[in-house]
Amino acid sequence: MTTTGEERAEVPPPEAGPWWWDRVRSAVLDVSLGVVSALECGLEGVRFAGDAGIPVAAGVVFGVLAGSVLVLRRRWPIAVVLVSIAVLPAQMGMLLGIVGLYTLAASELPRRIIASLAGMSFVGTLIVMFVWMRQGVDRGDLTFGDWVVPFASVTTALGVTAPPLLLGLYVGARRRLMESLRERADSLERELQLLAERAEERAEWARGEERTRIAREMHDVVAHRVSLMVVHAAALQAVARKDPEKAVKNAALVGDMGRQALTELREMLGVLRSGAATADRARGAAVPLAAVGAAAAAAADRELSGGEESTAEGPCLSELEELIGQSAAAGMVVELSVEGETREYAPKIEQTAYRVVQEALTNVHKHAAGAKTQVRLAHRTSEIAMQVENGPPPEPSSASAARLPSGGNGLVGMKERVVALGGVFVSGPTDAGGFRVSAVIPA
Repeated sequence: MTTTGEERAEVPPPEAGPWWWDRVRSAVLDVSLGVVSALECGLEGVRFAGDAGIPVAAGVVFGVLAGSVLVLRRRWPIAVVLVSIAVLPAQMGMLLGIVGLYTLAASELPRRIIASLAGMSFVGTLIVMFVWMRQGVDRGDLTFGDWVVPFASVTTALGVTAPPLLLGLYVGARRRLMESLRERADSLERELQLLAERAEERAEWARGEERTRIAREMHDVVAHRVSLMVVHAAALQAVARKDPEKAVKNAALVGDMGRQALTELREMLGVLRSGAATADRARGAAVPLAAVGAAAAAAADRELSGGEESTAEGPCLSELEELIGQSAAAGMVVELSVEGETREYAPKIEQTAYRVVQEALTNVHKHAAGAKTQVRLAHRTSEIAMQVENGPPPEPSSASAARLPSGGNGLVGMKERVVALGGVFVSGPTDAGGFRVSAVIPA
């Protein structure tokens, strides 16, 4: 059964132990081992006092003090091993030596220190056993051949030092491995959380870019179509009684433009509805963290690559003549000149070029109605260039007469489109009193 990060956070940490112990049960274990070791060494101190010719009390006190050093095994494992080696000639401290050597091998000390102290313990045990068995053979207490003495000494020394040393090395290596795995798991969890946050940021950025793109599209559609409709409606009002035939023609143009505007708006709203439905399905399902990050990254990558999937259907350069014809029908004197060999471009490039010309013509309708306008399109080797330039309006009050509002976002939107494709956009007034919009887009 797996445990999530929130569940792990709810588990209370283990109670800290006193002094140098991490936990209370570690302190209880070490104190218990120290008491047992002190009792063992105290009992062996009685025999040591008789052999050394000292008072029994002194031997017992010496043994208790030496055995109780085992309490410090986690704090100073080297001192514990050195004390066990020091009391080997007194033939005491068996538990002290075994546990001390195990603790030393399981610690984080350098291997050369562990090997040196283990070798000293092995040699000390070997010498003590050899001397004790040789004295027993000489006194007649032990009856076996001389070859048994070195063999038994080496075997005993190995039996006392090798098992705790190997077990300590194994436990220390396993502990370090578990700590490393735990650190890697914590690091991986932090990385996943960071990736999720970055993915959410990229998804939010992609959503913002998509909203900006849709706002630009709706601005282009509404501003241009509605501006032409207002111009035609004003003309229709002016000629309704004088020229009924022209009034009928203008009314038909207004209807066509309105239907085109509604069609383009319906397409964009369909894209928004499909995107909202997809988002609702994603919120309603249990999606893994990696899938959320991958989906958000994919959405951001699609936006970085130009959003070709979302803009595959849109206006193209082949519709440019129709666009200019609509402006001409609204009373604008507009000319189109094309340089270079006409060819097809990526849908995003053609749509951007079309929108630049469309927005520039819309600005002419708003701010310079009736001004003569020149549209130039140049197909070059590695780029496509476009320029829309108009002269001064014949009647400065004509723009305000149509009452066309302006939000000031047209030039900003055109520049954003062009710069997003790595192009250059320049706009500004001309010396003749008109206005010029120029853009170059890499092909």
